[in-house]
Amino acid sequence: MVMRSSLDPIEEARARVRLRYQRARAVKPPMQQVGLAAERLTRKSGGAKMPAIQVLQARWREIAGEQLWKFCRPEKFTGGKDGRVLTLRVLPQAAPMVQHQSEIIRQRVSVAAGGDVTAIRLVQGPLRAGEAPKSRRVARALTPAEKADLDASAAGIEDDRLRAAIVALGAAMLTAGDDT
Repeated sequence: MVMRSSLDPIEEARARVRLRYQRARAVKPPMQQVGLAAERLTRKSGGAKMPAIQVLQARWREIAGEQLWKFCRPEKFTGGKDGRVLTLRVLPQAAPMVQHQSEIIRQRVSVAAGGDVTAIRLVQGPLRAGEAPKSRRVARALTPAEKADLDASAAGIEDDRLRAAIVALGAAMLTAGDDT
């Protein structure tokens, strides 16, 4: 018959493992974290009740960033358990830029919508009329003195089409830096 010594290192290790999982529980449960309690209280009201696409549309400018929000809008979510696909309506001329940054957008949308967005689908077309960004610059009219100076400087050009093109270029240059 084999007797085990109380100094057996394997037995001591087993005893430590048993003690680790068999320790007594506290009589009073620890205080709940404030964040969890607040989340439970607000779960049934506020933004959590809105569908994810409406949350995205309401916060699209801060989610997409200052560069991209002007050129694309979220349209719909599709998908289920495996992950959702976000469909974005994109202006055709901005589609390559949005496609290049689609991974960053996907990550931001996943965090903001509280879900697993696995892909972004781009649909090219015009944005809705109510959401079109305003033009950055409104061209002003040339003053009569500027118009006269421009015509006088181009008077030496014999070709009418070339003179008209030079005058149009000069007018565009004179009004380009003004924001009114």
